[in-house]
Amino acid sequence: MFKKLIDLLKAHPRKIVFTEGTDPRILEASARLLSGTFLTPVLIGNEEEIRTAAEDAGFNIRGAIVVDPETYDNMDAMVAKMVELRKGKMTEEECRAALKKGNYFGTMLVAMGEADALLGGATYSTADTVRPALQLVKTKPGNKIVSSCFILVRPSATGDSDVLAMGDCAINIKPNEDELVEIAMETAECAKIFGIDPKVAFLSYSTFGSGKGEDVDKMRNACEKAKLAMPDIPVDGELQFDAAVSPRVAKTKCPDSKVAGYANTFIFPDINAGNIGYKIAQRLGGFEAYGPILLGLNAPINDLSRGCNAQEVYSMAIITAALA
Repeated sequence: MFKKLIDLLKAHPRKIVFTEGTDPRILEASARLLSGTFLTPVLIGNEEEIRTAAEDAGFNIRGAIVVDPETYDNMDAMVAKMVELRKGKMTEEECRAALKKGNYFGTMLVAMGEADALLGGATYSTADTVRPALQLVKTKPGNKIVSSCFILVRPSATGDSDVLAMGDCAINIKPNEDELVEIAMETAECAKIFGIDPKVAFLSYSTFGSGKGEDVDKMRNACEKAKLAMPDIPVDGELQFDAAVSPRVAKTKCPDSKVAGYANTFIFPDINAGNIGYKIAQRLGGFEAYGPILLGLNAPINDLSRGCNAQEVYSMAIITAALA
């Protein structure tokens, strides 16, 4: 999977902002990215501190772009642009103060086209990464929400990998029907980037009316709307998970479905089910989980776990930049 993404980046080189430029995990991942010559890190922070930290740790970051908010030449223009984007919700003074922070400054670099993508959260909270993105980069035209998906990868017996997409497992707590449609559309498009030919299953405790309840109705109705919104992508539901993935079960429960038994892109009814589901796949199913990948923004911005390691930073940087 990563070879495909790296080949994409080699053909279309990108710049990715790291909001925590002195963090040793960021520096290690940046050195590795630079050695591959397919992605340029933009490190936010004091240049002397960043280069000293890299040298002390033995990481070669020659070729990285280092930008310090304290000495940034175009700060006045950035402040003016941020005031414009905030539409009266922040004063010039408030914007200037916010831009001294790496999360806001890095997000504005993306908003102004100085970089293609951003990866934060090594020390910032998820909210501190997502909030500036919502305020400054904003959602794509036609999108009303930001959502997320996880890409799950497991080596298979054939030598290839099983690759699945699951959404929304991290952002929307209890999405309504229309939000589920948007989540499904964004997750399916994201799945394509990772080589998945999406077959989308709207998951439930019911298969085609075998169970009753508001949650069943929600998934069935959302699925019907998604079919209209994505006529070229196989979509079905509501489906129980076993019917979605097992051809034998599907043959019994829903033999006429073009998705059941072969689904690879899963839409969960709420964040409880999604979060539990991807972690079961990760911990018991032997899948590597990459994400959450934020969807629906005007530019790729993703959040790291504060417990991440350098390998995870490296992988998520490639994933994030490939979405640009």
